[in-house]
Amino acid sequence: QVQLVESGGGLVQAGGSLRLSCAASGNIFSINAMAWYRQAPGKQRELVAAITNGGSTDYADSVRGRFTISRDNAKNTGDLQMNGLKPEDTAVYYCYAVIRKYGESSYPYWGQGTQVTVSS
Repeated sequence: QVQLVESGGGLVQAGGSLRLSCAASGNIFSINAMAWYRQAPGKQRELVAAITNGGSTDYADSVRGRFTISRDNAKNTGDLQMNGLKPEDTAVYYCYAVIRKYGESSYPYWGQGTQVTVSS
């Protein structure tokens, strides 16, 4: 079975940094696009950053220049480096990946989410 597990969330002060990691495991043939989403209290879930298998990236305007998404295709992992954190970055962050299992077509998977809290 395919599983995505996030780690690295926590409580930090404004201006601090966190590095979130997403590890994919299971019967994986390939991982296509990977992304990080977040959902803040009282808000809709939004795309934070995305990266293709070829390394192209896209960022939400609110995080561009502060966050960096990366992936390691050999390890089936992805990271989100978050610098200059602001209180408005507080949210549950979710790893998302489109994964093709052996013998199956691609299918989207979500991690369980990890809490990021930024204090003022």
